[in-house]
Amino acid sequence: MSTLFISACPGPSACTAVHTYLFVDGLDVVACSDSRMAGLSPRRLLRPGGPLYPTDMPRTVDVAAQEAPEPGPNRLTIRIQLRGETVIWSDLIYPGPDDRAIEEVRFRLDQYLGEVERAYAALKDHP
Repeated sequence: MSTLFISACPGPSACTAVHTYLFVDGLDVVACSDSRMAGLSPRRLLRPGGPLYPTDMPRTVDVAAQEAPEPGPNRLTIRIQLRGETVIWSDLIYPGPDDRAIEEVRFRLDQYLGEVERAYAALKDHP
């Protein structure tokens, strides 16, 4: 099972806008997938019942958009599904620590939801 960690860039002055970092087993999924992309707004991704919340029915969600050299229509998507007590992210493609392609990751439901809720609570504490 993989481990999810979520953080948010504070926006100006650190970068151009507030965006979400999604780390799976210590790797920044967005940066590893496409360095031109930046995670979407944490208020959009982390809200209760929002795109990162898993459902029994698989769904494809946008998690990042092209940022450089200028904003564009390109999106990074992942497919999220709940299967029993496991959250599955699929339709991924990024290099793992051993340079082999990672196409799917699985999380324990309790760790996954706990991290999404923790990140959302941290966001509410820092407007």
